[in-house]
Formats: sequence, C-alpha cells, structure tokens
Amino acid sequence: MQRRRFMKVSMALAAATGLPAGLFRAGPLRAGDATPGPETPFSFEWLQQQARQQARSAWTDTRQTLPPTLASMDPLDFNAIRYDSSQSLWNDLQGQLDIEFFHVGMGFRQPVRMYNVNPRTGLAREIHFRPELYSYEQTHIDRSQLKGDLGFAGFRVFKAPQINAHDIVSFLGASYFRAVDKAQQYGLSARGLAVDTYSDRPEEFPDFTRFWFVQPGARSTRFTLYALLDSPGVTGAYRFEIDCLAERVVMEVDAHLYPRRDIHQLGIAPMTSMFSCGGYERRMCDTLHPELHDSDRLAMWRGNDEWICRPLNNPDRPRFNTFTDNSPKGFGLVQSDHDFRTYQDTVDSYHRRPSLWVEPTTAWGEGQIALLELPTTGETMDNIVSFWIPKEPVQAGEALHFGYRLHWSALPPVRTPMARVHATRSGIGGFTEGWAPGEHYPPVWARRFAVDFTGEGLRLLADPARIEPVITVSAGQLKDIQVLFIPEIEGFRVLFDWYPTDDSVEPVNMRLFIRTAERALSETWLYQHFPPAPDKRNYPAWPQSSNRWGQAG
Repeated sequence: MQRRRFMKVSMALAAATGLPAGLFRAGPLRAGDATPGPETPFSFEWLQQQARQQARSAWTDTRQTLPPTLASMDPLDFNAIRYDSSQSLWNDLQGQLDIEFFHVGMGFRQPVRMYNVNPRTGLAREIHFRPELYSYEQTHIDRSQLKGDLGFAGFRVFKAPQINAHDIVSFLGASYFRAVDKAQQYGLSARGLAVDTYSDRPEEFPDFTRFWFVQPGARSTRFTLYALLDSPGVTGAYRFEIDCLAERVVMEVDAHLYPRRDIHQLGIAPMTSMFSCGGYERRMCDTLHPELHDSDRLAMWRGNDEWICRPLNNPDRPRFNTFTDNSPKGFGLVQSDHDFRTYQDTVDSYHRRPSLWVEPTTAWGEGQIALLELPTTGETMDNIVSFWIPKEPVQAGEALHFGYRLHWSALPPVRTPMARVHATRSGIGGFTEGWAPGEHYPPVWARRFAVDFTGEGLRLLADPARIEPVITVSAGQLKDIQVLFIPEIEGFRVLFDWYPTDDSVEPVNMRLFIRTAERALSETWLYQHFPPAPDKRNYPAWPQSSNRWGQAG
C-alpha cells in the first residue's frame, strides 16, 4: 500500500466531498509575505553544488513530529482547511498561472521549503508557513498547537481565477507529481526518482525537500521550477521547465544525481499507475464497470525504431519484466481508450485520464525499460510502475545526468506510422465461435486471444488472405489461428487459441505482429499470460441440449 500512500489522501478526499482530487487547496503564501526573509543568490549551478556536497554527508531524517492535532487529523479535517485565496504566490501578478501550497498533516510529515526567485535579480526569498494564512473554522484542529514554521507538504499550479481556474500540476508527497491535459483530470503519477523498486533491498522513496519558483511573465504559460532531492541513497538537483499549454502539459526535466552509496536499481523517469481490470484481464472485474484503469498499456519506441505495445496486467503475484534497449526514443504508460462507454464510471472519470510519455533529450545509452505489475483487489492502489534502468552499475561518488521531456496528454505526441494495436481481448477457447464448449465434442481447455490492429494503410488490404500473423510463444501450443477483417474498425483481428502442453503455471510470453509479403505492417504486440493451475483448467458444466438454442432434448 506504500505505493499509493502519497496520493490516496486526495482520492479519499474526493470520495468524501464529491470534488475532483485536483481541487484540494491548502493555504499559500505569496512573495510579499508580511515577514519576508533575506534574499540570497540562486542558480542551477549552485543547486547542483549543494546536492553534490550533501551527498558527501550522511543522510539526516528531516521528517518532523507533527503536533497531535495535525498528526491525528482525518481526511475530512484536512480537506476542510481553507486559505485566503488572495495570498497565492503570484496573486499580485494577475497573470496566467498561480501557485498554492498544501498543508502538512496526516502522513505528510516531511517539511518542504519553498522559495520565490526574482527573475531579474536571480535572488531567492523563502516563503514561510504561518497559521494566519489558513482558516481552520470547519475543522477540529487546535490552532494553538501550530507553532513555528512547519513548512508545507507540496504545492499545486493552477490557471489563475480570471482564466477559468483549474489545476494543472501538483507536487505532493516524496517526489511524486502529476499533471492534467485539456480534460482537466488527474490520473497516473510521475516521480523524481525510483530507488530499488524491485530488488533485494527495501524500496527507497526520495523526497523533494526544497523548491524554487521563478516568477513568469503575466502572459506566460511557461515557468521554471527547481528542486532539491534527498534520500539515504542519493541526492539530486532538478530543473523543470513546465509548459502549461491548452491541450497538454509538457515538462523539460534536467536531473543531476549524486549517489551516496552503490545503488542496485536506479529508476529514471519513473511513473506509477493503476490497472485493475480490462477487456483481456477480468479477474478483478466483478463490479458494474467493464474496465477500471488509469493506463492500459506500456508503449515503447525502441532505439532501433521498433514500436511495442505491452498491455498491462493485474497478476495474482508481483511480476517484474525488463525490455533491453539502446538509446530509446520514448516510452510511456498510455490510456488508449477515452470512451465513457468503456468504463461506465461516473465517479473517477477513467475516460478522461491522461497518458504520460517520456522522451529522452540526452544520450541514455544502454539499459532497460522496466515494468512492475502488482496484484490489486481494486482501484485504490497504484500497482503499475515503469522506469528506465541504466546498464552501468550506479556507484557512490558518481555524478549522473539525465535529460528528458514528459508529455502529459490524452495520447502520446508521437505514434508509429504502421498499424497499431487497437484492442486486446481474451476468453475461454478450444471451441468454434458461436457454439459452447463441449456441446459436440469433449472440451479441451484452452485460452483464446483476439488482437485488433488498425491503421490508415490497412483499409487498402481488406483481404485477410493477404495478412500473415507472426506469432511466437515461450511455452504451450497455438491452434486455430485466424485473420478477420472488421469493417467497424477498418482493421484486422487476429484470433488464436493457446493450449498448455504441461502443468506449469509460469508466465507465458507472447509476441505478435502482422505482415504481408515479408513486409511488417504493424507495431509489435507483447503479452504475458498466466496459466491457471491444472485443477482450474476446466469449463463450466453445460446442460445437454438438442440444438444450439438450449431447448431440452
């Protein structure tokens, strides 16, 4: 549950109040604080030096013991904290963007220090927490316990009130952050860094402990944010150039990392999402919703120009897979279907969830794209994690640099010119479509897969005889392979049945693409199937009938 811990608070508040998770506001401070601190010079080079020096010292746990009134508060109290909206960071600017700060409390015990940077002078001034900036009237919080500078838990960026106010970006908890596209709906999360997510050591969650905001121009939708990252294993200096466009949010990330110790598994550009169930994985779909997920696939544009579609799973036990690559061109967790009818969800708006695409901007070299899938019983736990792992071991005392661009949008900004995987479906196999298993022959257990491909060029190849599916599996046997043209999607469906050849329950890796005359037509579909135990490989008892319609014989 740790993986969702930092984000589930806002989701619980949304469920309790009926408000979108992005609207939870905590009292902010503007640069014109009544008790301003001294101005100090700031630059990205200075921040890198600070992170480097900090890495040479032992890590210090700076999480604070909160006053009992904050430590014991429930989500309803947290949400009831109000603020003076006139005290937002850039309120005096009356511009396109503004910033407000989240209150500490509950599980948010790491005080995060905030600084406002004057773009003309390069001088930074700290923004201090003061209880006077908040209204606690609708809470059970004992204000007399709020003594000293408790810091903040995080912040949110929003379109200023005169520009139809709505959330754009939110940083809250450890190094987690999220952004929205034009649908204005939060979905999956990104992180500054992942450390030992799936290794023989406990996972480490680095914190962003300080932020520096450079005030933008009044008409600008782009601003610069700097952050200091700290954890027992690594420090980091980050620069975010964040473009809050009308259709999407684009972040240019410049990360300089300084390991304190050897790190077994360093995760670059990590993203965290949720997949409970979908059209091909219905183990946990015993609800009125046909599908429940923030993302449905991992998409990869490999360094050799191959495009990969890997549908996500909700496995019965943790599964960790890696995909070796050299200088990847991009990867991301994608919500490919934005049709309300797919989800039938009126609370969490899964049809409005954005995708997140990572585009390297520096030479990443050799490494692996990692995918961790954890079992989950519902939609309240993030169970999907993906990130880049450099090939070379990470050693204490090194200085590492990674540049990348994050695209928060309905779909990735780039896509293959070839045919794409439109949908994946799976169900019982071993029988002729239109009949029931065992009606005319003893059933033999099998699993049927249907993979749909769509693309502009496929409309010119409406003859299935011209399409050759190229399918490989790591175990078992394939039978009844078919190719159908589906006019409704103007594409092709590849059907096949997978039969086990032994009692193994180890995952079966499947790979499929379509071609014609030795020319590849599509991206590559990868899938991991989990065979059931031998005693589960059976069909329901079907009633005897004299004809297809089930009338008694």
